[in-house]
Amino acid sequence: MPSHPHVWPADRWNTRPVKARVLAVARTLTSATRVLDVLTLLNQDGIERYFTVNPGSAFADRGLTDYLRDLPGYTVLEWEDAVRRRFDLAVACAVHASMHRLDAHLVVLPHGAGYNRLVTESTGDTVSAAGLSRNELTHRGRVFVDVLGLSHPEQLDRLRVSCPEALDVARVVGDPCFDRILGSVRSRDAYRAALGAVDGRRLVVVNSTWSGHSLLGRRPDLPRRLVRRLPADEYTVAVVLHPNIWSRHDPETLLDDARRMGLRLIPPHQGWQAALVAADCLIGDHGSVSVYGAALGRRTLLVATGAAELDPHSPSYAFGQAAPVLDPDGDLAAQLEQALARDPADLSDITDRSLAHHGESARLLRPLLYSFLERLDEPEGEPVLPPYPKPVPRPGGTDRPTAYDVEGKSEGTEVSLRRYPFDPNDPTPRGFHALTDDHPGDALRYTAEVLARTEPHAEHPATHWLADTAAELPGLAVAVAALGPARHLLRLHTGRLLEALAERDFGRAEPVLDPLLLGSAVASWLADGGDPAGLPEHGLTVRTGEHRTRVSFRTGP
Repeated sequence: MPSHPHVWPADRWNTRPVKARVLAVARTLTSATRVLDVLTLLNQDGIERYFTVNPGSAFADRGLTDYLRDLPGYTVLEWEDAVRRRFDLAVACAVHASMHRLDAHLVVLPHGAGYNRLVTESTGDTVSAAGLSRNELTHRGRVFVDVLGLSHPEQLDRLRVSCPEALDVARVVGDPCFDRILGSVRSRDAYRAALGAVDGRRLVVVNSTWSGHSLLGRRPDLPRRLVRRLPADEYTVAVVLHPNIWSRHDPETLLDDARRMGLRLIPPHQGWQAALVAADCLIGDHGSVSVYGAALGRRTLLVATGAAELDPHSPSYAFGQAAPVLDPDGDLAAQLEQALARDPADLSDITDRSLAHHGESARLLRPLLYSFLERLDEPEGEPVLPPYPKPVPRPGGTDRPTAYDVEGKSEGTEVSLRRYPFDPNDPTPRGFHALTDDHPGDALRYTAEVLARTEPHAEHPATHWLADTAAELPGLAVAVAALGPARHLLRLHTGRLLEALAERDFGRAEPVLDPLLLGSAVASWLADGGDPAGLPEHGLTVRTGEHRTRVSFRTGP
């Protein structure tokens, strides 16, 4: 450990005594967020916390520094400043030989589900997994890491080949990130609601690691095609992209069309863990998110295996060869229906080789960390990793598209609908068009069967808006003006006005009725020969997937 003079401000300005100084070391956003998982195990009282970026990664950008500066409770130091100071403990979730300059006990942990990827730029060879190589763990022939954390004993066998001199500092401690995910399962319902998986919708999470071998590298069109091909009232789709993609590209622009059709884009720093907990099905590649999803019991389908860039002796390589496959050129909806109808593939024999000691990493890690904080006693209570917060998709997308292709079928007074977000780049004919009044452009407006104003307007009463709309668009079958969350006014093509009220919304405490969905149901019922005069007497049941809403009607003003 290098010796440097202590460069600290006078402690007399502190209200509480400083008993230890801890440095979090990041090379990328991924490694930064993983360090934060680990440091939740330390009591904040008595510890001054610092963050620094170890330079040199191709994925370290200004966004990383901005993220660190916004973290409460941390002081961000430039790397050259950090190496001039003395710390009791430094924790990193990615290692580089230049970290030998730190004057601190250094604990290194993986930033994924173990150590799996071949990165010759870091390891200096073509056979060692990144994080386990002699090139990364030694300086002038000496191991400079005090503890090398492993998520499974399997990694000891590969370390014995790649850097045997590091075996003395290796400790199997499990995976704190996966354990936080396990501890967040009780929040699944809240996570699902935050991602729109309500009213019977199933959540599909698409995840991609980085590189040309990844899902996004090979099939960048898949998120848009999924949103287009899956019924919007039966599915919601969220996308998780590796932070390294965000550092080199602009996912918001790349996925702009899909986001306008309802795709939820999860930000890079937080949210993917909650999305994984919330998911019904995961579509991914060889990245750690897929391994975590399978270990969590989620139905997991792969589009890319990444065999070319993985250590062939690693569990992730075996996972890529064994996991079920999604054909991106096949019928996406049919493949997902089949996957959801059967039990998840049992990949536990492989995922368990990546993740040992489920639920025990906090118990294993906390005493190890406190062993380097000589002036602090480890807390007596059981160590707990807090659950992850609710996911917040990136702004700028939409929860509800403004235009749909609609397929409908009536059986008596029950109307079953399937709505697909309209994609101007996909001319596949599918039923009729229904759109909101604020849909941009006029081309679709004049071919639509249904138009809906989704918010009440006191300045432009519903009856006036409906009359104006009918005069402008005489080809409409149904126009709908919202009066409230579950109450709307309709104008049929005959000129008749009806007031609709959601009587019962199966699965909801309070009924909610989408005016565009209502207009589509009425248009479909009329197209199948329904008599408008029968609506006030019999009402309709609107069905999307397994969700039903009972609607009553009365003659409007």
